[in-house]
Amino acid sequence: MKELSVDHLLGIKYLKEEDLHLIFETADHFKEVINRPIKKVPSLRDVTIANLFFENSTRTKLSFELAEKRLSADIINFSAAQSSVKKGETLIDTVNNILAMKVDMVVMRHPNPGAAEFLSKNVNACIVNAGDGTHEHPTQALLDAYSIREKFGEVAGKRIVIVGDILHSRVALSNIFALNMLGAEVKVCGPKSLLPKHIESLGVKVEPDFKKALRWCDAVNMLRVQNERMDKSYFPSIREYTQLYGLTLPLLKSLRKEIIILHPGPMNRGVEISSDVADSEQAIILDQVENGVAIRMAVIYLLAAKLIKPEA
Repeated sequence: MKELSVDHLLGIKYLKEEDLHLIFETADHFKEVINRPIKKVPSLRDVTIANLFFENSTRTKLSFELAEKRLSADIINFSAAQSSVKKGETLIDTVNNILAMKVDMVVMRHPNPGAAEFLSKNVNACIVNAGDGTHEHPTQALLDAYSIREKFGEVAGKRIVIVGDILHSRVALSNIFALNMLGAEVKVCGPKSLLPKHIESLGVKVEPDFKKALRWCDAVNMLRVQNERMDKSYFPSIREYTQLYGLTLPLLKSLRKEIIILHPGPMNRGVEISSDVADSEQAIILDQVENGVAIRMAVIYLLAAKLIKPEA
Protein backbone atom coordinates (compact mmCIF):
# COMPACT_ATOMS: atom_id res chain seq x y z
CA MET A 1 0.00 0.00 0.00
CA LYS A 2 1.22 3.51 -0.81
CA GLU A 3 1.79 5.68 2.24
CA LEU A 4 2.25 9.35 3.09
CA SER A 5 5.78 10.76 3.27
CA VAL A 6 4.96 12.44 6.62
CA ASP A 7 3.94 11.18 10.09
CA HIS A 8 1.87 14.29 10.92
CA LEU A 9 -0.24 16.70 8.87
CA LEU A 10 1.21 20.03 10.01
CA GLY A 11 0.92 22.03 6.80
CA ILE A 12 0.78 21.66 3.02
CA LYS A 13 4.34 22.95 2.75
CA TYR A 14 5.63 19.72 4.36
CA LEU A 15 3.88 17.49 1.79
CA LYS A 16 4.98 16.25 -1.63
CA GLU A 17 2.83 16.26 -4.76
CA GLU A 18 2.51 12.44 -4.50
CA ASP A 19 1.03 12.88 -1.00
CA LEU A 20 -1.70 15.14 -2.39
CA HIS A 21 -2.59 12.65 -5.13
CA LEU A 22 -2.65 9.78 -2.62
CA ILE A 23 -4.97 11.77 -0.31
CA PHE A 24 -7.27 12.58 -3.28
CA GLU A 25 -7.40 8.94 -4.47
CA THR A 26 -8.19 7.79 -0.92
CA ALA A 27 -10.86 10.50 -0.62
CA ASP A 28 -12.45 9.25 -3.88
CA HIS A 29 -12.93 5.88 -2.19
CA PHE A 30 -14.34 7.42 1.01
CA LYS A 31 -16.69 9.65 -0.98
CA GLU A 32 -18.32 6.47 -2.26
CA VAL A 33 -18.55 5.20 1.32
CA ILE A 34 -20.31 8.31 2.67
CA ASN A 35 -22.89 8.13 -0.12
CA ARG A 36 -23.87 4.54 0.71
CA PRO A 37 -26.87 3.68 2.91
CA ILE A 38 -24.41 2.37 5.58
CA LYS A 39 -21.85 5.15 5.82
CA LYS A 40 -19.37 3.56 8.26
CA VAL A 41 -16.27 1.45 7.74
CA PRO A 42 -14.44 -0.37 10.56
CA SER A 43 -10.98 0.85 9.44
CA LEU A 44 -9.98 2.62 12.69
CA ARG A 45 -11.83 0.55 15.27
CA ASP A 46 -8.76 0.42 17.53
CA VAL A 47 -7.67 4.05 17.15
CA THR A 48 -8.51 6.81 19.64
CA ILE A 49 -8.51 10.42 18.41
CA ALA A 50 -8.65 13.57 20.55
CA ASN A 51 -10.12 16.72 18.99
CA LEU A 52 -8.51 19.71 20.73
CA PHE A 53 -10.04 23.03 19.76
CA PHE A 54 -8.45 26.04 21.47
CA GLU A 55 -10.30 28.33 19.06
CA ASN A 56 -13.95 28.42 18.06
CA SER A 57 -14.93 26.26 15.12
CA THR A 58 -18.18 24.84 13.81
CA ARG A 59 -17.65 23.37 10.36
CA THR A 60 -14.09 22.06 10.76
CA LYS A 61 -14.82 20.50 14.17
CA LEU A 62 -18.03 18.81 12.97
CA SER A 63 -16.33 17.66 9.77
CA PHE A 64 -13.43 16.03 11.64
CA GLU A 65 -15.82 14.41 14.15
CA LEU A 66 -17.97 12.99 11.39
CA ALA A 67 -14.91 11.74 9.48
CA GLU A 68 -13.63 9.98 12.62
CA LYS A 69 -17.03 8.41 13.34
CA ARG A 70 -17.38 7.20 9.75
CA LEU A 71 -14.01 5.40 10.24
CA SER A 72 -15.25 3.88 13.56
CA ALA A 73 -12.55 5.59 15.66
CA ASP A 74 -13.05 6.35 19.35
CA ILE A 75 -13.25 10.09 19.94
CA ILE A 76 -12.50 12.48 22.80
CA ASN A 77 -13.68 16.07 22.31
CA PHE A 78 -11.89 18.85 24.14
CA SER A 79 -12.85 22.50 24.22
CA ALA A 80 -10.37 24.96 25.73
CA ALA A 81 -13.16 27.18 27.04
CA GLN A 82 -14.18 24.49 29.56
CA SER A 83 -10.67 23.23 30.36
CA SER A 84 -7.75 23.69 32.76
CA VAL A 85 -6.06 25.85 30.10
CA LYS A 86 -8.17 28.63 31.60
CA LYS A 87 -6.42 27.91 34.91
CA GLY A 88 -2.98 28.38 33.39
CA GLU A 89 -2.09 24.82 32.36
CA THR A 90 0.47 24.64 29.52
CA LEU A 91 -0.31 23.18 26.10
CA ILE A 92 2.13 20.27 26.58
CA ASP A 93 0.70 19.42 30.02
CA THR A 94 -2.85 19.52 28.65
CA VAL A 95 -1.96 17.22 25.74
CA ASN A 96 0.16 14.84 27.82
CA ASN A 97 -2.73 14.42 30.27
CA ILE A 98 -4.97 13.51 27.34
CA LEU A 99 -2.32 11.15 25.91
CA ALA A 100 -2.10 9.40 29.28
CA MET A 101 -5.60 8.18 28.45
CA LYS A 102 -3.97 6.27 25.54
CA VAL A 103 -4.87 8.56 22.65
CA ASP A 104 -3.21 7.81 19.28
CA MET A 105 -3.93 10.95 17.30
CA VAL A 106 -4.57 14.61 18.13
CA VAL A 107 -6.53 16.94 15.82
CA MET A 108 -5.77 20.46 17.01
CA ARG A 109 -6.86 23.98 16.22
CA HIS A 110 -4.90 26.68 18.02
CA PRO A 111 -4.69 30.50 17.78
CA ASN A 112 -0.86 30.48 17.77
CA PRO A 113 1.01 29.88 14.49
CA GLY A 114 3.34 26.88 14.81
CA ALA A 115 1.42 25.29 17.71
CA ALA A 116 0.85 22.01 15.83
CA GLU A 117 4.51 21.73 14.82
CA PHE A 118 5.62 22.53 18.39
CA LEU A 119 3.34 19.79 19.69
CA SER A 120 4.59 17.23 17.14
CA LYS A 121 8.12 17.66 18.52
CA ASN A 122 7.14 17.47 22.18
CA VAL A 123 4.48 14.78 22.56
CA ASN A 124 4.26 11.18 21.45
CA ALA A 125 1.22 11.17 19.15
CA CYS A 126 0.28 11.82 15.55
CA ILE A 127 -0.75 15.49 15.12
CA VAL A 128 -3.23 16.84 12.57
CA ASN A 129 -3.30 20.61 12.22
CA ALA A 130 -6.90 21.85 12.02
CA GLY A 131 -5.69 25.47 11.73
CA ASP A 132 -2.92 27.29 13.60
CA GLY A 133 -3.43 31.05 13.85
CA THR A 134 -2.79 32.84 10.57
CA HIS A 135 -0.35 30.12 9.48
CA GLU A 136 -1.90 27.06 7.78
CA HIS A 137 -5.17 25.13 7.47
CA PRO A 138 -4.06 22.10 5.45
CA THR A 139 -7.29 20.08 5.30
CA GLN A 140 -9.21 23.13 4.00
CA ALA A 141 -6.70 23.56 1.16
CA LEU A 142 -6.90 19.83 0.39
CA LEU A 143 -10.68 19.89 0.19
CA ASP A 144 -10.62 23.08 -1.93
CA ALA A 145 -8.13 21.59 -4.40
CA TYR A 146 -10.06 18.29 -4.38
CA SER A 147 -13.30 20.16 -5.19
CA ILE A 148 -11.58 21.94 -8.11
CA ARG A 149 -10.23 18.58 -9.36
CA GLU A 150 -13.72 17.10 -9.11
CA LYS A 151 -15.20 19.90 -11.26
CA PHE A 152 -12.44 20.14 -13.89
CA GLY A 153 -10.93 16.65 -13.86
CA GLU A 154 -7.54 18.05 -12.82
CA VAL A 155 -6.01 21.08 -11.14
CA ALA A 156 -2.91 21.43 -13.34
CA GLY A 157 -3.14 24.35 -15.77
CA LYS A 158 -6.27 25.80 -14.15
CA ARG A 159 -6.41 29.51 -13.27
CA ILE A 160 -7.44 30.15 -9.69
CA VAL A 161 -7.87 33.53 -8.02
CA ILE A 162 -8.06 33.90 -4.22
CA VAL A 163 -9.89 37.08 -3.21
CA GLY A 164 -10.07 39.00 0.04
CA ASP A 165 -8.20 39.04 3.32
CA ILE A 166 -5.02 37.19 2.28
CA LEU A 167 -3.00 38.74 5.12
CA HIS A 168 -4.89 37.07 7.97
CA SER A 169 -5.92 33.91 6.13
CA ARG A 170 -4.40 30.51 6.88
CA VAL A 171 -6.74 29.16 4.16
CA ALA A 172 -5.07 31.38 1.55
CA LEU A 173 -1.54 30.28 2.48
CA SER A 174 -2.37 26.55 2.46
CA ASN A 175 -4.29 26.96 -0.82
CA ILE A 176 -1.35 28.71 -2.47
CA PHE A 177 1.00 25.87 -1.46
CA ALA A 178 -1.42 23.16 -2.63
CA LEU A 179 -2.45 24.78 -5.93
CA ASN A 180 1.15 25.59 -6.87
CA MET A 181 2.20 22.03 -6.09
CA LEU A 182 -0.57 20.68 -8.33
CA GLY A 183 0.41 22.94 -11.24
CA ALA A 184 -2.36 25.57 -11.16
CA GLU A 185 -1.80 29.25 -11.96
CA VAL A 186 -2.65 31.34 -8.90
CA LYS A 187 -3.44 35.03 -8.50
CA VAL A 188 -4.50 36.91 -5.38
CA CYS A 189 -6.77 39.93 -5.29
CA GLY A 190 -7.79 42.27 -2.49
CA PRO A 191 -7.08 45.63 -0.87
CA LYS A 192 -3.34 46.34 -0.78
CA SER A 193 -3.55 46.58 3.02
CA LEU A 194 -4.80 42.96 3.16
CA LEU A 195 -2.04 41.48 0.96
CA PRO A 196 1.22 40.34 2.62
CA LYS A 197 4.23 42.38 1.45
CA HIS A 198 6.18 39.53 -0.15
CA ILE A 199 3.25 37.46 -1.39
CA GLU A 200 4.76 37.14 -4.89
CA SER A 201 7.70 35.21 -3.43
CA LEU A 202 5.20 32.35 -2.91
CA GLY A 203 4.81 31.98 -6.68
CA VAL A 204 1.56 33.91 -7.11
CA LYS A 205 0.73 37.10 -8.98
CA VAL A 206 -1.21 40.06 -7.57
CA GLU A 207 -4.18 41.34 -9.57
CA PRO A 208 -5.57 44.48 -7.86
CA ASP A 209 -8.57 44.75 -10.22
CA PHE A 210 -11.31 42.32 -9.12
CA LYS A 211 -13.14 42.34 -12.49
CA LYS A 212 -9.91 41.59 -14.38
CA ALA A 213 -9.16 38.76 -11.95
CA LEU A 214 -12.61 37.25 -12.55
CA ARG A 215 -12.26 37.54 -16.33
CA TRP A 216 -8.91 35.73 -16.10
CA CYS A 217 -9.84 32.84 -13.81
CA ASP A 218 -11.53 29.43 -14.07
CA ALA A 219 -12.34 29.38 -10.36
CA VAL A 220 -12.52 31.99 -7.62
CA ASN A 221 -12.09 31.34 -3.89
CA MET A 222 -13.84 34.11 -1.93
CA LEU A 223 -12.42 34.67 1.57
CA ARG A 224 -14.22 36.54 4.30
CA VAL A 225 -12.71 39.57 6.04
CA GLN A 226 -11.32 38.19 9.31
CA ASN A 227 -12.35 40.99 11.66
CA GLU A 228 -11.54 38.88 14.73
CA ARG A 229 -7.84 38.78 13.72
CA MET A 230 -7.52 42.50 13.08
CA ASP A 231 -6.13 44.94 15.61
CA LYS A 232 -6.89 47.97 13.42
CA SER A 233 -8.96 48.94 10.39
CA TYR A 234 -7.46 47.81 7.08
CA PHE A 235 -9.95 49.54 4.76
CA PRO A 236 -12.33 52.52 5.01
CA SER A 237 -15.66 50.66 5.36
CA ILE A 238 -17.43 47.34 4.77
CA ARG A 239 -19.60 49.12 2.19
CA GLU A 240 -16.57 50.21 0.18
CA TYR A 241 -15.01 46.75 0.48
CA THR A 242 -18.22 45.17 -0.89
CA GLN A 243 -18.34 47.62 -3.80
CA LEU A 244 -14.76 46.79 -4.79
CA TYR A 245 -14.44 43.10 -3.91
CA GLY A 246 -17.96 41.74 -3.39
CA LEU A 247 -19.09 39.00 -5.78
CA THR A 248 -22.60 39.78 -7.05
CA LEU A 249 -24.86 38.16 -9.66
CA PRO A 250 -24.70 41.12 -12.13
CA LEU A 251 -20.89 40.98 -11.92
CA LEU A 252 -20.91 37.23 -12.50
CA LYS A 253 -23.24 37.57 -15.51
CA SER A 254 -21.09 40.34 -17.01
CA LEU A 255 -18.18 37.87 -17.40
CA ARG A 256 -19.96 36.02 -20.24
CA LYS A 257 -18.33 32.78 -19.13
CA GLU A 258 -18.89 30.26 -16.35
CA ILE A 259 -16.48 30.17 -13.44
CA ILE A 260 -16.80 28.07 -10.30
CA ILE A 261 -17.08 29.76 -6.93
CA LEU A 262 -15.56 28.42 -3.71
CA HIS A 263 -15.82 29.75 -0.17
CA PRO A 264 -14.17 28.20 2.90
CA GLY A 265 -16.93 29.52 5.20
CA PRO A 266 -18.27 31.00 7.30
CA MET A 267 -19.75 33.32 4.69
CA ASN A 268 -20.57 36.96 5.34
CA ARG A 269 -23.47 37.15 2.92
CA GLY A 270 -23.80 40.61 1.45
CA VAL A 271 -20.13 41.45 2.14
CA GLU A 272 -17.72 39.33 0.07
CA ILE A 273 -20.49 37.29 -1.60
CA SER A 274 -24.13 38.03 -2.28
CA SER A 275 -26.79 35.48 -1.32
CA ASP A 276 -27.89 34.87 -4.91
CA VAL A 277 -24.28 34.03 -5.89
CA ALA A 278 -23.73 31.80 -2.84
CA ASP A 279 -26.89 29.85 -3.74
CA SER A 280 -26.24 29.79 -7.50
CA GLU A 281 -25.39 26.78 -9.71
CA GLN A 282 -21.82 28.03 -10.10
CA ALA A 283 -21.12 27.95 -6.35
CA ILE A 284 -19.70 24.63 -5.12
CA ILE A 285 -19.71 25.66 -1.45
CA LEU A 286 -21.86 22.71 -0.29
CA ASP A 287 -19.76 20.31 -2.40
CA GLN A 288 -16.74 21.61 -0.47
CA VAL A 289 -18.49 20.71 2.81
CA GLU A 290 -19.25 17.16 1.61
CA ASN A 291 -15.73 16.77 0.22
CA GLY A 292 -14.31 17.99 3.53
CA VAL A 293 -15.56 14.85 5.29
CA ALA A 294 -14.06 12.56 2.60
CA ILE A 295 -10.72 14.43 2.64
CA ARG A 296 -10.49 14.32 6.45
CA MET A 297 -11.36 10.61 6.41
CA ALA A 298 -8.52 10.10 3.90
CA VAL A 299 -5.99 12.10 5.96
CA ILE A 300 -6.86 10.34 9.24
CA TYR A 301 -6.92 6.90 7.60
CA LEU A 302 -3.53 7.37 5.89
CA LEU A 303 -1.86 8.75 9.03
CA ALA A 304 -3.38 6.01 11.20
CA ALA A 305 -2.06 3.38 8.77
CA LYS A 306 1.45 4.49 9.77
CA LEU A 307 0.57 4.23 13.48
CA ILE A 308 -0.83 0.72 13.39
CA LYS A 309 1.76 -0.89 11.12
CA PRO A 310 2.96 -4.22 12.54
CA GLU A 311 6.38 -3.94 14.17
CA ALA A 312 9.23 -5.29 12.03
